[in-house]
Amino acid sequence: MPCVADWLNNPFSIVQGIFAQNVPNSDWEKKVTEYFKEKLKENNATNWVPSLNDVPVHYLKPNSLVKFRCMVQDMFDPEFYMGVYETVDPNTNARVLHFGKYRDVAECGPQQEIDLNSSQTVTSERQTFYCVPVPGESAWSVVVLKPQFYAYISASQARVSPSTSYTPSRHKRSYEEDEDMDLHPSKQKEQHIGNSRSGGDIHGCVEPKRLETEASAGHHLVSPNCSPPLDLNFPLPGEKGPACLVKVYESWDSFKVNDVLEVYGILSVDPVLSIVNNEESCAVPFPTDSSALDPMECMDMAEEQRVHSPPASLVPRIHVILAQKLQHINPLLPACLNEEESKTCEYLNLTSLFVSNFMSELSPVRAELLGFLTHALLGDSLAAEYLILHLISTVYARRDVLPLGKFTVNLSGCPRNSVFTEHIYRIIQHLVPASYRLQMTIENMNHSRFIPHKDYTANRLVSGVLQLASNTSLVVDETQLEQGQLDTTGVHNVTALGNLITWQKVDYDFSYHQMEFPCNINVLITSEGRSLLPSDCQVHLQPQIIPPNMEEYMNSLLTAVLPSVLNKFRIYLSLLRLLDYSISDEVTKAVEEDFVEMRKNDPESVTADDLHRTLLVARFLSLSAGQTTLSRERWLRAKQLEALRKARLQQQKCVNGNEL
Repeated sequence: MPCVADWLNNPFSIVQGIFAQNVPNSDWEKKVTEYFKEKLKENNATNWVPSLNDVPVHYLKPNSLVKFRCMVQDMFDPEFYMGVYETVDPNTNARVLHFGKYRDVAECGPQQEIDLNSSQTVTSERQTFYCVPVPGESAWSVVVLKPQFYAYISASQARVSPSTSYTPSRHKRSYEEDEDMDLHPSKQKEQHIGNSRSGGDIHGCVEPKRLETEASAGHHLVSPNCSPPLDLNFPLPGEKGPACLVKVYESWDSFKVNDVLEVYGILSVDPVLSIVNNEESCAVPFPTDSSALDPMECMDMAEEQRVHSPPASLVPRIHVILAQKLQHINPLLPACLNEEESKTCEYLNLTSLFVSNFMSELSPVRAELLGFLTHALLGDSLAAEYLILHLISTVYARRDVLPLGKFTVNLSGCPRNSVFTEHIYRIIQHLVPASYRLQMTIENMNHSRFIPHKDYTANRLVSGVLQLASNTSLVVDETQLEQGQLDTTGVHNVTALGNLITWQKVDYDFSYHQMEFPCNINVLITSEGRSLLPSDCQVHLQPQIIPPNMEEYMNSLLTAVLPSVLNKFRIYLSLLRLLDYSISDEVTKAVEEDFVEMRKNDPESVTADDLHRTLLVARFLSLSAGQTTLSRERWLRAKQLEALRKARLQQQKCVNGNEL
């Protein structure tokens, strides 16, 4: 029986054994998948698989089993490979069958040659996805998984083998030293100066290993051959983490751009993959006279080759054995929660027990969260109520082009040019798994790339700020907006934001046409007056307290909350988004009658939009209390909240004239 070290550290040995036992039958591929699926079902087995999200790639053993939680940023053209091939020894004429699946480079033993004309050769197809870490992933969701890093480092022998043939002239820093340098930047600066003086930078190239850990904070990395910087194509500025080429062999049609996946596969960092990236020669796909190629065509091919075959030390490859699309990225929740997914989950009973136990204590968790957000919103309990409803909202269906369930909130009345909105975003960061704060300044609008576009020269999708994973919280800070002129880019960006809010879609730019990509992004707009952007609901902030030191107040608020309580808040917000909801025929009839009565009493101010918004508020109020059906009580409470919100806006209009 293979031990853990076999299937974890040397999965190829397992694949080889299954291949040898089942060849020439084609069932061997299915048996490989089933083997690893069974292994990962074992107690805590998934925790022993190192994650590229947490472990630097140079700590990982090449050709070992790894996992990666990622978003599909782009998908390349399918590629053909030799699924099965035969080698022959010219001296003895001995023939051996090999599998090419899960490999980038065909393996050939000494004194052996690949017989390209063999009748045993099987040509297969695989799909390559360019994947990046989930944009805006909160630090706490990574920290929850961090113990796996220490467990892996202590339990495996991954450190003994670097990820490429490059041999560093210095000792690798341990993870603990890296963490210490994050806390003490002066140490990092001193070490950098020391390394610079040591003369290691001979040709002006940056050390590849250093790039993997330190330069990954930006979009660009320098490849080892000193070619132009390699753009890792992260959607958000300042993102960290590895980008990977994920090679999928089965059911790749079920995955699409912007899907969030968790993949288990074999790590490939073969240095041979970096050779094809050499731009000194033009890559020619077929044997021909390269001098006959048009120089511009040659440059285009080289650029596409550079993007599609980056150095493996910077963009490792993962050959997928198992992959699943994630409902959510909250590590505190079971991976599968809805009924369809639960049928395939191995821990269905544990999942049901987890959900039922948490739902039993939902009421006190909601009360604590409401109190926490009330303090964060300077004592405004009404705004806190609406913020909870906003945070659990999600697009649950689409009727023609209309997304149902979106609930964009405009929190107006925010102090201008203060740190308040920044700290509100910090609070949200501590509660949701993925978020981003978009500062709506004239400069950002005019110079940022919001909309992804197709680069036909490199044959790739260039990312933009609005290429986000489903259920990401986007906080648009309009308090930063000042007088100025929007140029063409700025107008397009504002239009794209408006379309995202209204239709929950982003129109990607393919030069000759636009392609709609539906999304599910929670947008919160903070503004001084009414937002320039559309919203589903405007709530005017009425602070009950004005702290003398806002930063100290917010910091003390976060410090006072126990980590266990914060985790309950995080589970609460993620879990309620996934619950089903319905309205009985009886309640539907009562709501209709109630709306008719409201129209009779005030025909001018009560519209169909008011009914739609009140039904949304009632939906999220019910879910926030753990109720999956609308009751008469929740409907009346929703009407009460809406009356209070409208009265506050009317009061503000009387004070400021045209505030509404």
